[in-house]
Amino acid sequence: MSIMNGKKGLIMGVANERSIAWGVAKTLADNGAELAFSYQNEGFKKRLLPLMNSIKSDKFFECDVSKTTSDFNSIENMFIRLSKIWREIDFVVHALAYSDKEELKGKYINCSRENFLNSLDISAFSFTRIAKSSLPLMSLKGGSLLTLSYLGAERTTPNYNVMGVAKSALEASIKYLAMDLGKNNIRVNVLSAGPVKTLAGAAISGARHVFRYSENVAPLKFNPQLKEVGSAALYLTSELSSGVTGNIHHVDGGLHSVAIPKHEDLV
Repeated sequence: MSIMNGKKGLIMGVANERSIAWGVAKTLADNGAELAFSYQNEGFKKRLLPLMNSIKSDKFFECDVSKTTSDFNSIENMFIRLSKIWREIDFVVHALAYSDKEELKGKYINCSRENFLNSLDISAFSFTRIAKSSLPLMSLKGGSLLTLSYLGAERTTPNYNVMGVAKSALEASIKYLAMDLGKNNIRVNVLSAGPVKTLAGAAISGARHVFRYSENVAPLKFNPQLKEVGSAALYLTSELSSGVTGNIHHVDGGLHSVAIPKHEDLV
């Protein structure tokens, strides 16, 4: 019997077959989970549908997390639509983040107010809105909320800038959400992956230097693949982690335990 048989959940943030969200989705599906997906726009939908077909999933919803509650494709309205298909869900995986890539170059001090607010809204506050909106579908038997972060939330890393601030806010949020939702048996955790070669990661200037550095200094001497990240997500969304909440779970070959040098040594 597969560990996720009978479990239903929503995956948010699949960009393509190399994205962390897809690695997670594929692992959960391979272990028996029934999945629904969200997509931001038609471009992402075209990439998503073939992947969904490969795991025999047919449930998908348009959702732009920057939209307000009055918009059809807002977070809140997506969960209303989802509730008409499933009365309950067991997990949500939030793999959403955004910042203007031009502002991830140079110094954080030059970040614009507009990009700061937009980055925090999409990358951090969206998870709080998702937690609130999913509560009616999890309130009877509990569940798991999982989001994604990176070491740049804990330490300064080159060309991460405002995304590091946004991810720090996200990591703080899960601790407060864990307190709020614990009485409902809803667990809230963060999976902090090491450098993974994804579409989002490629947008960061100097990414190849970061990949090379982390491979050299991480205790396990490799960057995580989607397999490692997917397996960790399986643990955090399944009953295997029934006693775990408010946790930042690193899947980075041990990189987080190693002292980080000055930025100029990385680039």
